[in-house]
Amino acid sequence: MDSRKDNLLKEIVETFIKTAKPVGSKALCDKFNLSSATIRNEMAVLEDLGYIEKNHISSGRVPSEAGYRYYVKYLMEEEKITGSDMLKLQRIFANKELEVSDAINKCMEIISDITNYTSVVLGKNSHDNNLLQVNIIAINESQVVAVVCTDKGNVENKMFNIDSNINIAELIKTSEIINKLLVGTPISEVSERLEVEVKPIIKRQIKQYETIYNIFYDAFNDFVTNNGSIHIAGRNNIFEQPEYNDIKELKRLANKFDDDKYIAKVAEEDSDENEIKIYIGKENEFDPNVTIIRKKYKIDGEEGTLAVIGPKRMDYQRIVSLLEYVDEKLDSRKDKDGKE
Repeated sequence: MDSRKDNLLKEIVETFIKTAKPVGSKALCDKFNLSSATIRNEMAVLEDLGYIEKNHISSGRVPSEAGYRYYVKYLMEEEKITGSDMLKLQRIFANKELEVSDAINKCMEIISDITNYTSVVLGKNSHDNNLLQVNIIAINESQVVAVVCTDKGNVENKMFNIDSNINIAELIKTSEIINKLLVGTPISEVSERLEVEVKPIIKRQIKQYETIYNIFYDAFNDFVTNNGSIHIAGRNNIFEQPEYNDIKELKRLANKFDDDKYIAKVAEEDSDENEIKIYIGKENEFDPNVTIIRKKYKIDGEEGTLAVIGPKRMDYQRIVSLLEYVDEKLDSRKDKDGKE
């Protein structure tokens, strides 16, 4: 890739982002003042390299996933947030009465409004959630509900089908043992202590101890897995993009936005990442027909992921600048509060 090919690819990507229309050689001839033969030859090379591809309904070219990745890695220029965008976000951070989580949610709502993409905040509860109690409620002879509560008021219910040979009284007895030994334990440490400290005790006192142990282990594991909030803004914004005008594709993607298990995949990557990450098409775990741009955050004991979901033809520069600004303001608030 020489500078001419870089410039051509950059123009193709940025033009397609703005117009959603395949880019033809004539427009590039006019832009770069080059002959049509030269442009066609260079586009042929870009196509052979896998950076652009032909649209089946036009003679123009569109960026491929590899083309977008090359653009993001080598060609995308830093873009400062616009004054109007900054003002809208500044108003949120200027409101000192807002809790951190509310401020984050409102910022992502604004980003969704001004970009017409979908934004997601995946939050995790504070690390100081401790086990308050676990209870067993019998629904009938074959079903029970395990209720896990923390001292911060978080509650998780999980229903289990039990075999007829399981004595509900033994389930209740096990919950009493757990409450006696583990109340006050950080919720993230309960599973480990359950294995090391509780399992040997119930092995001596409970007949069907393995099955009963697994019920409680699964309940606590589900609590840790699900113990995070999901806030989606502009859920339908993405469907206004021309990429999703096919009704089958729209329904398929809409179903994923309605399923928390799919939404949770937006954050399923390295937990210690500090930079803004871009996942294009097949690079993300949510859906191969979208791009996800995201940033981890951690402030005032709260942590989670900020993400913007849009078509692969996303305005990468603008989204990155918006997330950088939000991250900068969160860091500023963190410094003023003197907290991590």
